[in-house]
This record gives sequence, structure tokens and C-alpha cells, in this order.
Amino acid sequence: MSKAFLGERGNSLEESFFAKENETLRRWLRKAEETKTKKDSLSAASGITDDVVLEKLVALNIGSETLAALSLIPLVAVAWADGSIDDKERSAVLSRAAELGLSKQDVSYQLLEGWLAEKPAPALLASWKDYVGALSVTLSREAKEALKFRLLGRAGAIAEAAGGYLGIGQKVSSAEQAVLKELESTLSQ
Repeated sequence: MSKAFLGERGNSLEESFFAKENETLRRWLRKAEETKTKKDSLSAASGITDDVVLEKLVALNIGSETLAALSLIPLVAVAWADGSIDDKERSAVLSRAAELGLSKQDVSYQLLEGWLAEKPAPALLASWKDYVGALSVTLSREAKEALKFRLLGRAGAIAEAAGGYLGIGQKVSSAEQAVLKELESTLSQ
């Protein structure tokens, strides 16, 4: 074999290696730019500037178009508190979504339906807590109290939706009470 052939072969391998590396780098840069765009859009829609919170929300596929669904996460958490959702709880959550102006065509509504069909991972509620924490620094004391009052009222209505047996007995289970207490604690910070 000649040195020229080996040199050409070496150059070819080198070019192939760098072409693969360049493509990997281009994909990484595209993904980073997409993530930045999503975070910027979410920040503009929500007022949140905390990069860590924005990262967590983007990782959960919460974007500006699904932001409305965030306000329903506590209701979903209460509905799933005892490990299952009955038809009354599902109906109550979807009714609240309709009151907020969501329709079946909205991405937020479709996301909500998914959360009602299959129990979401605990990371969803944890991200909501981060969201509320970041949002609360932008709110006045009065606005925080109003948010807390509205949200706990809605969540309490979901907890009571299934009611006791034939409407008799304790309307809110201990698991639902625990979630309500957790929500209240988060909203009181």
C-alpha cells in the first residue's frame, strides 16, 4: 500500500468523523435553541423568570400553550389522592376547566384529560409547587391570598365531589385532606 493511499484513507476517515461530530453538535445546538425559545415563551406568558423553574416546566412539556393546565394540577392531585378517580371527580375537574374557558380543542384541555386518564408522576405536582413559588414573588399579599382562596375552594370542591357513600358519611377522605393541607402549605409560603 502506498503512503498516498493511506493518507487519502486517513483524510476520508477524519472528514467522516468530523462530519458526525458536527452533526451531533448541530443537533445539540438546535435542541438548546428550542429549549431557550420555549423557556422565553413560557416566561413571557407566566411572568416567571427563575431559570430552574422554567427548565422543570419545559422538561414536563408545559409551554405557553399549556400554561392554563398548570392551574388545574392541584385539582388533579386532589382527584387522584385516594389512588383513583371516579366519574364525579372527573366531571368536576373538567367542569372547572370549562369555567376557566378551556375547550376540548385546547392543548391544555387535552393535557388535562391525559392526567385524568392516567395518574401523573409526582414530579408534576412538584413542578406546580415550583411554579407557585416563582409566581408568588411577583404577587402582592392580597393577590396571593385571593389565589389561595380560589384554588383551595376549587380543590375542596373536587375533594367533596365523590362525597361519602350515597351522600352519607365523610365527604373528604383523609388522603384528600392530606393533599389539601399540602396545597395550603405551598400557597402559604
